[in-house]
Amino acid sequence: MPDISYINGIPHIPFTEEMKRDYTILVPNMLEIHFRMIINIFNNAGYHVELLTTTGPHIATEGLKYVHNDTCYPALLVIGQMIDALKSGKYDLNKTALMITQTGGGCRASNYIHLLRKSLVKAGLPQVPVLSLNLSGLEKDASFKMTLPILRKCVVALAYGDLLMLMKNQIMPYELKNGETMETVNRWADKLTADFAHGRGLSAKEIKANMFEMAAELAKIKVNRVPKVKVGIVGEIYVKYSPLANNGLEDFLHTQDCEVMVPGIMGFMMFKVDNRLEDIKLYGGSKIKYMICRKLLGYFMKIDEIMCDAVRSAGNYVTPASYPELKKMVDGIIGYGSKMGEGWLLTAEMVELIHHGYSNIVCAQPFGCLPNHIVGKGMIRKLRTVYPDANIVPVDYDPGATKVNQENRIKLMLAVGAERLPGTGAGTENAAFLKESLAKNF
Repeated sequence: MPDISYINGIPHIPFTEEMKRDYTILVPNMLEIHFRMIINIFNNAGYHVELLTTTGPHIATEGLKYVHNDTCYPALLVIGQMIDALKSGKYDLNKTALMITQTGGGCRASNYIHLLRKSLVKAGLPQVPVLSLNLSGLEKDASFKMTLPILRKCVVALAYGDLLMLMKNQIMPYELKNGETMETVNRWADKLTADFAHGRGLSAKEIKANMFEMAAELAKIKVNRVPKVKVGIVGEIYVKYSPLANNGLEDFLHTQDCEVMVPGIMGFMMFKVDNRLEDIKLYGGSKIKYMICRKLLGYFMKIDEIMCDAVRSAGNYVTPASYPELKKMVDGIIGYGSKMGEGWLLTAEMVELIHHGYSNIVCAQPFGCLPNHIVGKGMIRKLRTVYPDANIVPVDYDPGATKVNQENRIKLMLAVGAERLPGTGAGTENAAFLKESLAKNF
């Protein structure tokens, strides 16, 4: 048994090398395509990692048993999902660990790990180790041992995942053969992680070759480009990406015959590294850390540039803005000092979506996320002033919000979007009422 330390009476159990052999590590779900590859990377490195994909209102109920109801909704769900899994009877509770990310910023995401440990004690599961996945030097005695090879594979997997998600979202709503897009995406995800296991697909040359090939293959899928309402999704990072947190928002929008665009994760990664550089410039800090962060940002931007070139080469597809272009989009709208949580990036993502024709935007607002309400919901009036055609609806996600109410708010926004579709005339009978309702309520 490893040495256990206690902080305020809560046990901190280190994850030892011996545990690596026979422990199952549970991870909460977020990005389906990206996380599938990352889980495979961990498993190929000798770990036994399992992605939790459970959904349903019982998970929030489980979280409410152990987490104060004033805590932000993502924490409630992540902790509820993990404890629900531990209670399911599927796992040996003496050989199961939990892993969550820690951002290291002022957001409460840095404190989820402490809430989780406290909740495990309340649930009678103090023996379950909790691992921190972070690059900030937090939880050193309980951090996942992120080696440079694993880190490199994970970063490249995120970039590949962004490309697959971007192309999928622009092709799947129009595909003639149902399921062909996801079949191609899944095949590539499996191929890429198999290549990672043999050290392939990681150099700039290999990344470029793979990205151009996958973009070209996806572009060959036969489609019927009929007019559809184009919808962008932004918000707090977990609620934006996790179907558990947003009640299957993407699937719902597809049932409403929409094309959905979700900004990729690499923009958020670059935003976080860029913030470290700005902090050192403003407040001082290690020159070595500054050099490392600058190199890391340059590496991210290089991979992002390759991805954008691959999308452009595939034909008439929306290509994301580069990080410098994205940053410039919010000049005069929001200051770069707004960097808590998703910060100015969330506002920039809305601006980018509008520029690309996705002026119908769902802003996912989790309960308890104050930064998100400021840079998301708080910026909607300003964005409508700058972009009068912006059709943005903030949707609250919390334990007390019903799925029916959330979907009805979204349907109001979609009706206005349908009325604006060129040549369709859809929704015109309700347009005046809907516009008035949106103006009053949002």
